[in-house]
Amino acid sequence: MSDTKTDAGAAPEADSGPYLPDEDERSAERLTTAPVESDGPTGIGVLGWLRWTWRQLTSMRVALILLFLLSLAAIPGSLIPQNGRNAFKVQAWKAAHTTVAPIYQKFQLFDVYSSVWFSAIYILLFTSLAGCIIPRTWQFVGVLRAAPPAAPRNLTRMPVYAAWRTDADPEAVNAAALRLLRKRRFRAKSAGGSVASEKGYLREVGNLLFHLSLFALLAGFAWASLASGQGGKLVIEKQGYANTMTQLDDFTGSAFYGSEDLDSFGFDLDSFTARYQTSGAQVGSAREFTAHIRYWKGSDDTALTKGDIQVNHPLEIGSSKVFLIGHGYAPVVTVKNAKGETVYSGPTPFLPQDSNLTSTGVVKVPDYGFSDKDGKKIKLAFQGFFLPTAPANFDLTTGPRSLFPDTADPLLVLNAYVGDAGDSGLPENVYQLDSRGMTQLSQDGDIAKVKLKPGQGWELPNGYGTITFDGYQQWASFTVSHRPGNSIALAGGVCAILGLIGSLFVQRRRIWVRAVAMPDGSTLVELAGLARSESAKIAEELAELAVDLQDDAPALDDPAEAEAEAEAQAQAGAGAGAGAEAEAATTTDPAVPADPNSKE
Repeated sequence: MSDTKTDAGAAPEADSGPYLPDEDERSAERLTTAPVESDGPTGIGVLGWLRWTWRQLTSMRVALILLFLLSLAAIPGSLIPQNGRNAFKVQAWKAAHTTVAPIYQKFQLFDVYSSVWFSAIYILLFTSLAGCIIPRTWQFVGVLRAAPPAAPRNLTRMPVYAAWRTDADPEAVNAAALRLLRKRRFRAKSAGGSVASEKGYLREVGNLLFHLSLFALLAGFAWASLASGQGGKLVIEKQGYANTMTQLDDFTGSAFYGSEDLDSFGFDLDSFTARYQTSGAQVGSAREFTAHIRYWKGSDDTALTKGDIQVNHPLEIGSSKVFLIGHGYAPVVTVKNAKGETVYSGPTPFLPQDSNLTSTGVVKVPDYGFSDKDGKKIKLAFQGFFLPTAPANFDLTTGPRSLFPDTADPLLVLNAYVGDAGDSGLPENVYQLDSRGMTQLSQDGDIAKVKLKPGQGWELPNGYGTITFDGYQQWASFTVSHRPGNSIALAGGVCAILGLIGSLFVQRRRIWVRAVAMPDGSTLVELAGLARSESAKIAEELAELAVDLQDDAPALDDPAEAEAEAEAQAQAGAGAGAGAEAEAATTTDPAVPADPNSKE
């Protein structure tokens, strides 16, 4: 029998004294390229404190803390309106929360992503990642260029250990071990009567890839915030849009992207397709939104190309993307004054208020064509609702509410205002009516209001003319976005996942084989393995290597075990002979009863 064994951390023999590993052994047992962290300041004075602070900042622990703080710091930007996205919503929020608004303003909570404290966390995380990546990369390159660490002096200290004796030549055993290890894709080298091998570098590659990917992800977000811009535009069917500042409804730029950087293109909205579910539990749910357009690039608006824009399927033109973000209806009305002159005609967008596209809007007629007794021009305004599918009737309790988002039975509900058309010089919201200085028309002692179906008209009270509901058109709202860092951030996110998989599932490990000639002429073969984490894989690999190595270095029987086995066999034979003699005596002498109580 051989003395092959697996030892989970055997200690040195008692008579060898306390064992102190040398520098080579400590290097052999170190399976990471991460910089060694110190527990306190090194050196003396300011330089020592700066060095210690830098090591703390570039440690993995601090990087994870900063990443967690960055995620926490981004929460207010999702819950509180931001100036960069919707300044009007910020003003409305401040008006509704007058107590806490000054506090939020002081802590820059309306500009979270450009605030001092958010930028400080961002920059510190950048610095920490850079300080962590650079030394690890340099050390990893050095590890790849260097030979695997030599075998420790005492292999029995390793977590996995096996040994046996053979009559093969030590050099032949080491050569066989070198060949087998390389066959298993270990990076192996023979030196000093032993073979050192190492495997699992993809773990550190994955670790470095993860760090680099996080750095790229943050860099992509930073570049996107510094060189991005977006604008919004509502376009009615049969109308067009040119990507210029004057045609955008709103625009948000950045430090390196302004109105002069807008790509030169435009498009015409030929039609819009909206399809909804008509039955089942999800009746009314949208099933298709498609804007059918013809677009052009550059300054030549005659070279048109057909295209479709759908939700989550933007049109990409140059470095810009055109996203479809909304849809609604624009009632087409014609307003005539008392002389029968047309003073307004065309579609007016109404904004949806619910999932069934109950829409509100205002039709403003700034020049009615008449003046009041003071010579001031008169303006008319109509405020109301557009219902794509109107109920049979409704009252003040239920209010006008659409039953379905498609135009199964459209209805326009209006009331009228009249007032001075003087210009206050302040900007007005085209979708809302400022009724200050205007008078609501009344009829028969009640507020004047009307329900119109397509083709119907209303004769206004007090001889102010007529309004006719000619029909409706659909509109679509688009966002023109320029974000150059998205591709960098996406690539960083994908690579971070791949790197994390490599760092979690690849195990870095080392195996040493040593063959030494013994005084009795035999050869002692020792195998030892070391892995960074507790895993059965290194023990399995060592056992497989030991089995494969038996072809070149077959194990010898242990003399002590052979002698003990022979002695046991001799004792077993003697016992069997005595039993046979007793049996023979019993069968040949029937006068001696086998049972003392027998009557024979």
